[in-house]
Amino acid sequence: MRFSGVNIPDEKRVDIALSYLYGIGRKNAVEILKKSEVDASTRVKSLTEEEQKKIQKVLEGYKTEGDLRAEVADNIKRLKEIGAYRGVRHGKNLPVRGQRTKSNARTKRGKRVTIGAIKKEVAAKMGIGAPAASEKGAK
Repeated sequence: MRFSGVNIPDEKRVDIALSYLYGIGRKNAVEILKKSEVDASTRVKSLTEEEQKKIQKVLEGYKTEGDLRAEVADNIKRLKEIGAYRGVRHGKNLPVRGQRTKSNARTKRGKRVTIGAIKKEVAAKMGIGAPAASEKGAK
């Protein structure tokens, strides 16, 4: 079965299966089923056409999937454009809501990268570090 362009698993209970939609969690799923007068414990495969239409009609009142994703993306874009702190954090791919980053935030920052010492020859080629011996003599 499909709601809002998303395939919902047939073997699951309706209240659980509705949470597969982006923007519909457990609480909203239960609320939708109350409004559409469908029993939450029924399996998706055993829903009648009439019950499916009732659920679909109630779902039209909710912002889900593409519309909601677009709205969230627009909100983040707006924060970046106005230069808000939260927008800057989104732009740098760092935690936005005040979490510490010194010891945690691995899911946002990615795998640890060790920066070790580099050899003098490599540093001289890159133009960083202590000046090479030939430059000392020229001074």
